[in-house]
Amino acid sequence: MRWSKTVTVVGAHAEGEVGRVVTGGVIDIPGKTMLDKMVHLNREDDSIRRFTLFEPRGSAQMSVNLLLPPTDPQADAGFIVMQPDAAHAMSGSNAMCVTMVLLETGMLPMTEPETRVILDTPAGLVTTVAACRDGKVEKVTVDVVASFVEHLDHPLEVEGLGRIKVDVAFGGVYFALVDAKSLGISIGPGAAREMVELGMRITKAAKQQIEVVHPERSELNAVGYTMFCGREEGPGGNLKSGTVIHPGRMDRSPCGTGTAARLATMHARGEIEVGEKVTQLSIIDSRFDAEIIATTTVGNRPAVLPRISGRAWIYGLYQLGVDPSDPYPLGYTLSDTWGPAIAEA
Repeated sequence: MRWSKTVTVVGAHAEGEVGRVVTGGVIDIPGKTMLDKMVHLNREDDSIRRFTLFEPRGSAQMSVNLLLPPTDPQADAGFIVMQPDAAHAMSGSNAMCVTMVLLETGMLPMTEPETRVILDTPAGLVTTVAACRDGKVEKVTVDVVASFVEHLDHPLEVEGLGRIKVDVAFGGVYFALVDAKSLGISIGPGAAREMVELGMRITKAAKQQIEVVHPERSELNAVGYTMFCGREEGPGGNLKSGTVIHPGRMDRSPCGTGTAARLATMHARGEIEVGEKVTQLSIIDSRFDAEIIATTTVGNRPAVLPRISGRAWIYGLYQLGVDPSDPYPLGYTLSDTWGPAIAEA
């Protein structure tokens, strides 16, 4: 074996959503802040994203989290979420994976019954609290960045659907939120393909027709995902969600940033109060428990501070490498599994 590059990765998932964590092989990324580093990955050099996510080392159904030294002295560690299309500012499920991996591998000391971790992300500082017992992280609670609504019931022309209404909200990433029932969708495993096909069209239309710019972080300026929103039948039924992610696949978890965005829209409509607890289920019925802990403002926008809890597990340890003679050092993608919206290799 004569690898020219070696990257150490811990395989992890939070409530079913794969969020691998790079723990070795990358020293740092240029940039003064974590946001600068994300921009560098997206505009200057995305080779580490392709190397870890594209086949044969990766797959479409995963994220890879890049651990980095924090740029803010208040933080314990920095991380950037890398996905098939780009590096992104924040993810709730990935923050759970990162916190759990930092503690269970001993990269940060674990204190029972709770360990507090401050993560430096491109969206800002994120505080997590891990409930720990017998060396295991049993649950991670994430205080998501301030979340706010850009639009309620925004008209959107979507190919094959005509005019629909979407809410647009920021929960660490910008989301187009759609009422699943209004499109005849019942959120569940059997509807995954239909949701992917519709969701990608909705996201494309939202990127083209809806302008968004974060009032404090202008680099965050596009709708990233579509979340189909629903609720279990009967009184007091849990929330349900199905989030469609590039290149055309479902988030297996209830989606942390999407849950934060949904809480912001619910609060704007008077559907949830500060301190009221709700549970959001994913397409595979995994769960996040969520609440709004306070209200605030972002720029001139009313905002909420969401808190989201879920579980995460380690499922493997890997060393990824490439031989100098390998013709695919940064991997490849094919539309059979990556869909028509594949990133160029």
